[in-house]
Amino acid sequence: MSGEMDIVKILLDSGYVVKGVLILLILASVFSWAIVFMKKKLLDQTENLNQEFLNMFRSAGSLKAAADEAKHMPFSPFKAVFDEAYNEFLHFRNSVGDDQLKHHFETFGFSSIERAMKKGANRANQKLEEKLSTLASIASVSPFVGLFGTVWGIINSFTGLAGGGATLDAVAPGIAEALVATAVGLAAAIPAVWYFNAFNSRVGSVNTELESFELELLNNIERVVI
Repeated sequence: MSGEMDIVKILLDSGYVVKGVLILLILASVFSWAIVFMKKKLLDQTENLNQEFLNMFRSAGSLKAAADEAKHMPFSPFKAVFDEAYNEFLHFRNSVGDDQLKHHFETFGFSSIERAMKKGANRANQKLEEKLSTLASIASVSPFVGLFGTVWGIINSFTGLAGGGATLDAVAPGIAEALVATAVGLAAAIPAVWYFNAFNSRVGSVNTELESFELELLNNIERVVI
């Protein structure tokens, strides 16, 4: 239809500010999708490696056997927690000797082991949460960047009406290009918001499973000592 507007032509003819806003939003969208694919791959691998480590840990005959097997396994949150806890356990055993090990833990408890496990969990979480703040920033800022482009475009369009000679047909393309900026801003923000929430939920699930593994590991260490 002859009355239809060519959106591509409108955008190509838009002002430098609106073009700059659109380019910025497109780059933000591309960057956010790169983060999405990277985090999805990482979380899939993490969940699989955690399960593999848990299966190995439960099938191992002793803590030492599990530690020997863990040396050949790739990084995972479960492995990070196990390594820190087992290294702390060995440190105390080498310091006080096997004869005094039981007395030491009966006197001082297992707080040092718990702190070591927390250290391993923090190291794993740092990797799991990497780039999530960037995804959240894109999700929160993109609509406002798009709105800035819209406001700027509308201001330019209605400036032509100030003299009284412009018609609505003359300013319609400018308004259209301005509204496209809002649409692109939302297109960049909505997937980022959705995946940020989804990834946060998955990281929370991993942490819940990690806490359960910490308790199971601590029970195993207590049985060895006591």
